[in-house]
Amino acid sequence: MALRLGDIAPDFTAETSEGVINFHQWLGNSWAVLFSHPKDYTPVCTTELGAVARLKEKFDQRNVKVIALSVDPVDSHKEWIKDINETQNCVVNFPIIADADKKVSDLYDMIHPNASDTMTVRSVFIIGNDKKVKLILTYPASTGRNFDEILRVIDSLQLTANYSVATPANWKDGEDVVIATSVKNEDIAAKFPKGHTVIKPYLRMTPQPNK
Repeated sequence: MALRLGDIAPDFTAETSEGVINFHQWLGNSWAVLFSHPKDYTPVCTTELGAVARLKEKFDQRNVKVIALSVDPVDSHKEWIKDINETQNCVVNFPIIADADKKVSDLYDMIHPNASDTMTVRSVFIIGNDKKVKLILTYPASTGRNFDEILRVIDSLQLTANYSVATPANWKDGEDVVIATSVKNEDIAAKFPKGHTVIKPYLRMTPQPNK
């Protein structure tokens, strides 16, 4: 069965480039980004792992742990990391899961037969500190992932988890947000003391409440 938003992220124990982990235990009270790669030494994925390494501090600021996955073994990962560090001017500072038996790939529905019977598709899972799946994205092999967008989504998810708001199209941290339709008009002033604007009865905007 395919993994869906709101499902508990499947737990697993796996070897990684930083030792054996139990996923839920490793996650602790943090959020997580789990992103998969078809195999080691792929050119686009090399650039992606470098990009994430350079953004690690920004993920840390959001209480987000990052972890990658490839179906190759740990020894291969460690050699690939050397290439990543050399070519991407970075230090890979997060674990890469070795999923040679495809156990994790199957748990997270990362193998799509129409794309490849053997290799994982390039998926991204954002997992909340409640262990629930908050976002699933799947990319084709030819298109590198935009990790600035992943950070933007995390900002939205963490904001909307704590306030009765949603984020509009192309929203960035610090911009106005949409008041949830579940909030009654008479309750807006108390909930959103910074003020609000009614554009339509169903479209009410307010300054970001945690800024």
